[in-house]
Amino acid sequence: MSISLECKKIKRTGFLPAFLGGSILAGAVPVINMAVRSEMYQTQQGNPIQILLGANWQMMAMLNVLLVVAGSCLLYHTEYADNAMQKMKSLPLRESSVFLDKVILTIFMSLFVLVIEAGTIAFCSYYWFEIGSGFLSELCKNFGYAFLLMLPCVILSLLISEACRNMWVSLGIGVVLIFTATMLPTDNFLLSLFPFATPFQMFAGADTEQVMRYIYSTAAEIVIFGLAQLIFIKIRRSFE
Repeated sequence: MSISLECKKIKRTGFLPAFLGGSILAGAVPVINMAVRSEMYQTQQGNPIQILLGANWQMMAMLNVLLVVAGSCLLYHTEYADNAMQKMKSLPLRESSVFLDKVILTIFMSLFVLVIEAGTIAFCSYYWFEIGSGFLSELCKNFGYAFLLMLPCVILSLLISEACRNMWVSLGIGVVLIFTATMLPTDNFLLSLFPFATPFQMFAGADTEQVMRYIYSTAAEIVIFGLAQLIFIKIRRSFE
């Protein structure tokens, strides 16, 4: 199963329009906020990126996670519609490779969303603040960190969608998990490792030790969810 074939499949879904529209909406959050309340933020002391992300990242991260959940549901809905998944099992294909292709595709689209958001943060910084030296490097660090923390959410969302034949069930589970994540205390490190809560963390304002703890924890979650997917496939096959 190749990525090109996955791209052909999504033409029959709203996957691309969802991510395109979601990226525009998420990117518009800081622009609208600054256009309405620029005086409030221009008087604050600190790095423009830290000020802008501190004011807008929670909403932007919420939209990012919602896009991942919705996109995961759409990708697997096409597989279960008209028993396509059962028919595909008769072909010399591994379900794990299909899952990996969908992970890569969703990661690529998530990166696209973050690039759009980084562009709007750069625009707001240039228009309403003074950009200092090292701005581009700081911007890349912040959104590279955000991209890394989103990976466990992507894998877990696709794993849930793979386990549920009904798209509305997986979507409902995803939405419940997102709102659960918003209710978890952000100052508790262990609870903040919940995959749907981790994307709300920011690089700006965090100390090096905390950043490294999240990076190591994210890498561990990626491995765990990858192994969980392989185990799930074997268990499901034994009951079919």
